[in-house]
Amino acid sequence: MIKKLLFEEGDHAWHILCRDPEKSEHVIDTNEYVVVSGGEGLILDPGGMEVFAQIASVMAEVIPFTSIKHIFGSHQDPDVISSLPLWTGLSPNAKVYIPWMWTGFIAHFGLESVNQFVSIPDEGMDITFANRTRVTIIPAHYCHSAGNFSVYDAKAKILFSGDIGAGLLPKNYTNVFVEDFERHIQYMEAFHKRWMPSNSAKNDWIKRVRKLDVNMLCPQHGAIFQGEQVNQFLDWFEALEVGIWGK
Repeated sequence: MIKKLLFEEGDHAWHILCRDPEKSEHVIDTNEYVVVSGGEGLILDPGGMEVFAQIASVMAEVIPFTSIKHIFGSHQDPDVISSLPLWTGLSPNAKVYIPWMWTGFIAHFGLESVNQFVSIPDEGMDITFANRTRVTIIPAHYCHSAGNFSVYDAKAKILFSGDIGAGLLPKNYTNVFVEDFERHIQYMEAFHKRWMPSNSAKNDWIKRVRKLDVNMLCPQHGAIFQGEQVNQFLDWFEALEVGIWGK
């Protein structure tokens, strides 16, 4: 598995864990991100039960489990959050930020975690670390889930976009970053046409993101967009007709 430092400034850092070679071929590949700030950890979309052991073993090299104080789930999908009871078992003092509309659904993965739930309102909210650094949860509803969020870090200029920007990569793809945007479209196009149901919701999210200073756009699947590729992706996504089946 690849573990890579994406950003570091003082006591604030972003790491990605990805490309698990031990993952079953039946399980979709996922990227797990951890933000460490002032010694506290925030896991973004911790992943599914089937990849927990591999992720946890590498996560331990980044931060002690007892220092994980925040866990974020962008939406209800099992590849996003089904490992939650295992993570809260290791990090019993962590707050778990999940969309309000999915709390009762996510509880089906295990009731052990429900007392740690923080319901995210539709308009989003901030997550604040002990050192007062903040990241902002921003609405991404219907991209692709009805209750869905992205996370923006103004200090790092990083946007965690969840399924937006996702690419279904071939097994031998090892790059963390997108190398050639035009070539990368082949891994994204069908996913976005089918998994994103609403053009108006898509365009609302794009409008929000264009107001932010984003140097890296980090999806839950696939490779990271950086620099000018962020605008390339937004332009491409804006022009794409989504909610398409059988075309």
